[in-house]
Amino acid sequence: MITLIVNADDFGLSRGVNNGIVDSYLYGIVNSATMMMNMPGTEHAIELAKKHLGLRVGIHLVLTCGKPLLKNVPSLVDENGDFKKLSYLTRTMDLSLEELEREWTAQIERFLAAGLTPTHLDSHHHVHTMEELLPGVQRLAKRYNLAVRTNGSKKIAEVEALSDLCLLDFYGEGVTEEYFLSLADRLEDGKTVEIMCHPAYLDNTLLNVSSYTHTRLTELDILTTVKLPENLALL
Repeated sequence: MITLIVNADDFGLSRGVNNGIVDSYLYGIVNSATMMMNMPGTEHAIELAKKHLGLRVGIHLVLTCGKPLLKNVPSLVDENGDFKKLSYLTRTMDLSLEELEREWTAQIERFLAAGLTPTHLDSHHHVHTMEELLPGVQRLAKRYNLAVRTNGSKKIAEVEALSDLCLLDFYGEGVTEEYFLSLADRLEDGKTVEIMCHPAYLDNTLLNVSSYTHTRLTELDILTTVKLPENLALL
């Protein structure tokens, strides 16, 4: 038997995203989500998480979308006070790890202050897997005693791994009806595997902040209609 964690990223990005995630939990195979703490839909996501306690919820650490929770993190933001884009970070990593750790601490603390108990950490655009940010990720995971999303088949050093493997290919052209039906053919029996997904209903907030839009609707359709093969079980 293969155990699945089907994790919906971007919980909190917008109300449309939030409602898509919750419907994928109530009527489909999503059993986990990770929440962005700095986005327009965050408060709505908190309300939904408290209402649906069976949905596992972790924290989706943000460095490349929206504005930081803290004001005094100049190395993390552009001239408009927004987080720098991922394309900038991949060209140059001239940010302060001290500022990053303070901002991510603020994001975790906002989650805790809402009365929620996080299951794990991951990050928007997978920035927690960047080698330059590893010390901060390690300190936060240990400080809050949280597991961390695996970088594909490579576990983040010196922290508890959420799963044996994390598949990131249910995305873009990989979003097909056959994805889950053929999944067991490439997985090892007895393992716990996380599947990243992004179900959502479209709204103006999502359309304005993300380039990944209409495929989220297709994800939602698949996640709420697929029947898992007998050798796959949800955690």
